[in-house]
Amino acid sequence: MAANKTFRFGPVALTNTLTTNILNPPTATGGTNGGSSSMYIVLKHIRIVNKTAGAVTFSLWLGATGANAAGTEVIGIGYSIAANSAFDWYGLMRLDAADFLVGGASAATSLSIEGEGEIGVAG
Repeated sequence: MAANKTFRFGPVALTNTLTTNILNPPTATGGTNGGSSSMYIVLKHIRIVNKTAGAVTFSLWLGATGANAAGTEVIGIGYSIAANSAFDWYGLMRLDAADFLVGGASAATSLSIEGEGEIGVAG
Protein backbone atom coordinates (compact mmCIF):
# COMPACT_ATOMS: atom_id res chain seq x y z
CA MET A 1 0.00 0.00 0.00
CA ALA A 2 1.33 3.43 -0.91
CA ALA A 3 2.36 5.78 1.86
CA ASN A 4 1.14 8.88 0.03
CA LYS A 5 -0.50 11.62 2.04
CA THR A 6 -3.41 13.73 0.92
CA PHE A 7 -2.74 17.46 0.58
CA ARG A 8 -4.32 20.69 -0.56
CA PHE A 9 -2.74 23.74 -2.15
CA GLY A 10 -4.21 27.21 -2.21
CA PRO A 11 -6.46 28.97 -2.49
CA VAL A 12 -4.28 31.59 -4.07
CA ALA A 13 -5.13 34.39 -6.49
CA LEU A 14 -3.87 33.96 -10.04
CA THR A 15 -1.87 36.85 -11.46
CA ASN A 16 -2.09 38.14 -15.01
CA THR A 17 1.43 36.83 -15.69
CA LEU A 18 1.01 33.54 -17.56
CA THR A 19 4.47 32.29 -16.52
CA THR A 20 3.80 32.28 -12.76
CA ASN A 21 4.85 29.12 -10.92
CA ILE A 22 1.77 27.78 -9.14
CA LEU A 23 2.85 24.36 -7.85
CA ASN A 24 6.01 22.24 -7.71
CA PRO A 25 6.80 19.22 -5.51
CA PRO A 26 9.14 19.86 -2.56
CA THR A 27 12.26 17.88 -1.73
CA ALA A 28 12.75 15.94 1.50
CA THR A 29 16.12 16.22 3.17
CA GLY A 30 17.73 14.57 6.16
CA GLY A 31 16.40 11.41 7.75
CA THR A 32 18.31 8.43 9.05
CA ASN A 33 20.13 7.86 5.78
CA GLY A 34 21.28 11.49 5.66
CA GLY A 35 20.27 11.75 2.01
CA SER A 36 17.56 13.57 0.18
CA SER A 37 14.73 12.30 -1.93
CA SER A 38 12.59 13.96 -4.51
CA MET A 39 8.90 14.04 -3.88
CA TYR A 40 6.02 13.88 -6.33
CA ILE A 41 2.46 15.15 -6.41
CA VAL A 42 -0.55 13.45 -7.95
CA LEU A 43 -3.17 16.12 -8.61
CA LYS A 44 -6.74 14.86 -8.55
CA HIS A 45 -8.79 18.06 -8.49
CA ILE A 46 -8.29 21.71 -9.37
CA ARG A 47 -10.95 24.36 -8.76
CA ILE A 48 -10.71 27.87 -10.17
CA VAL A 49 -13.21 30.44 -8.91
CA ASN A 50 -14.12 33.73 -10.60
CA LYS A 51 -15.08 36.28 -7.95
CA THR A 52 -15.79 39.11 -10.38
CA ALA A 53 -18.84 40.38 -12.24
CA GLY A 54 -17.30 39.61 -15.66
CA ALA A 55 -15.84 36.63 -17.50
CA VAL A 56 -12.11 35.96 -17.00
CA THR A 57 -9.87 33.44 -18.78
CA PHE A 58 -7.12 31.22 -17.38
CA SER A 59 -4.37 29.02 -18.78
CA LEU A 60 -2.22 26.29 -17.16
CA TRP A 61 0.94 24.58 -18.45
CA LEU A 62 3.04 21.70 -17.11
CA GLY A 63 6.75 22.09 -17.71
CA ALA A 64 9.83 23.99 -16.64
CA THR A 65 9.88 26.75 -14.04
CA GLY A 66 8.39 29.99 -15.30
CA ALA A 67 7.73 28.57 -18.77
CA ASN A 68 4.66 28.15 -20.93
CA ALA A 69 6.18 26.58 -24.02
CA ALA A 70 4.10 25.29 -26.92
CA GLY A 71 3.18 21.69 -26.40
CA THR A 72 3.09 21.88 -22.59
CA GLU A 73 -0.49 23.15 -22.30
CA VAL A 74 -2.52 21.02 -19.86
CA ILE A 75 -5.69 22.70 -18.63
CA GLY A 76 -7.87 25.52 -19.93
CA ILE A 77 -5.73 27.44 -22.39
CA GLY A 78 -7.68 30.70 -22.65
CA TYR A 79 -10.65 29.00 -20.99
CA SER A 80 -13.32 31.48 -19.94
CA ILE A 81 -14.98 31.26 -16.53
CA ALA A 82 -18.26 33.16 -16.34
CA ALA A 83 -18.87 35.86 -13.74
CA ASN A 84 -19.26 34.55 -10.19
CA SER A 85 -18.76 30.96 -11.37
CA ALA A 86 -16.19 28.19 -11.02
CA PHE A 87 -14.35 25.62 -13.13
CA ASP A 88 -13.54 22.15 -11.78
CA TRP A 89 -10.98 19.74 -13.25
CA TYR A 90 -10.80 16.11 -12.13
CA GLY A 91 -8.10 13.70 -13.23
CA LEU A 92 -4.72 12.24 -12.34
CA MET A 93 -1.70 14.40 -13.13
CA ARG A 94 1.70 13.51 -11.70
CA LEU A 95 4.23 16.26 -11.03
CA ASP A 96 7.81 15.18 -10.38
CA ALA A 97 10.58 17.35 -8.95
CA ALA A 98 11.34 19.00 -12.30
CA ASP A 99 7.68 19.66 -13.13
CA PHE A 100 6.01 22.99 -12.50
CA LEU A 101 2.33 23.83 -12.86
CA VAL A 102 2.57 27.28 -14.43
CA GLY A 103 -0.11 29.74 -15.47
CA GLY A 104 -2.24 32.75 -14.84
CA ALA A 105 -5.39 34.65 -15.70
CA SER A 106 -6.42 37.40 -18.08
CA ALA A 107 -7.06 39.75 -15.16
CA ALA A 108 -4.94 39.87 -12.00
CA THR A 109 -6.50 38.56 -8.75
CA SER A 110 -9.88 37.90 -10.39
CA LEU A 111 -9.51 34.12 -10.19
CA SER A 112 -8.48 31.94 -7.25
CA ILE A 113 -7.02 28.45 -7.69
CA GLU A 114 -7.17 25.58 -5.21
CA GLY A 115 -6.49 21.88 -5.59
CA GLU A 116 -6.21 18.53 -3.89
CA GLY A 117 -4.22 15.39 -4.45
CA GLU A 118 -1.57 13.16 -2.94
CA ILE A 119 2.08 13.72 -2.17
CA GLY A 120 4.68 10.98 -1.90
CA VAL A 121 8.40 10.23 -1.92
CA ALA A 122 9.73 9.22 -5.32
CA GLY A 123 12.04 6.64 -3.86
